[in-house]
Amino acid sequence: MSLDLTRKVVTVRPEETIATKQNLPYYVGISQETADAKGLSMNLVVIPPGASPKAHYHKDFETAIYLLKGRVETRFGENLKESKINEEGDFIYIPPGVPHKPVNLSETEPALAIVSRNDPNEHENVIAYEEKS
Repeated sequence: MSLDLTRKVVTVRPEETIATKQNLPYYVGISQETADAKGLSMNLVVIPPGASPKAHYHKDFETAIYLLKGRVETRFGENLKESKINEEGDFIYIPPGVPHKPVNLSETEPALAIVSRNDPNEHENVIAYEEKS
């Protein structure tokens, strides 16, 4: 890899959340739009007390999550029949194409997580997943 002395270090300090396709408040951190990232994104997601986003999957990219605060159940797989419970300090990996839906298990405290993906425009590849009864 050669040195690139023309590019600069970028700092992003988001002051407000955006609405996402998953129906979660996101503080957009690093993305193609904010930092001219070429192959990754990193955001702070807030899951309000007792809340859960819409079930979804990410087409063609991986997701890595670090749970900063809270206790979250992630339902995943076919019809979201599988489940993992994570607590603050856990790292979570979600492969491409795996349907999932996190649920904040606290009724009083928000859950906070850093979400990183190998796609600088991660919201373009979020696909809604319909649960079948």
